[in-house]
Amino acid sequence: MTYRATPRRHLPIRLNALQLTGSIALGVWLGFVAIALTCWLASRLLFSEQLAPVSAAIEQLAKPPVAAQPVPDIPAQSPLFDQYEENLRKNEQQQRLDQARSSGRNLANPACQFWLQQDRTIPSEKSRANVLQFCD
Repeated sequence: MTYRATPRRHLPIRLNALQLTGSIALGVWLGFVAIALTCWLASRLLFSEQLAPVSAAIEQLAKPPVAAQPVPDIPAQSPLFDQYEENLRKNEQQQRLDQARSSGRNLANPACQFWLQQDRTIPSEKSRANVLQFCD
């Protein structure tokens, strides 16, 4: 069986750059308008006045009610109370430092070991703060 090749027909295609550019611009613009209208319609349907009570209830559930607490009449703090709070803070800090020094987990931490040594040789607020920061 022989294959007979028929000559192909040539279709003349003329491209007009202005028409092509205009068509693409019109398509992009119409697509943008379609998306904008769809979003507007969806917002109208989702947030219409019919759903306003539901959205208000959801907002109310999302915010826990704030109970008004009466403000007690606290007299000005005495120097003894300030000293007591300072002693509590120092005791708590000292307990945490002792715990950091005695903890076996800190032996593998070089930063902790460095600040523990600094606190042993030259104790200062900075070294204590760094021991509490770097040691567990």
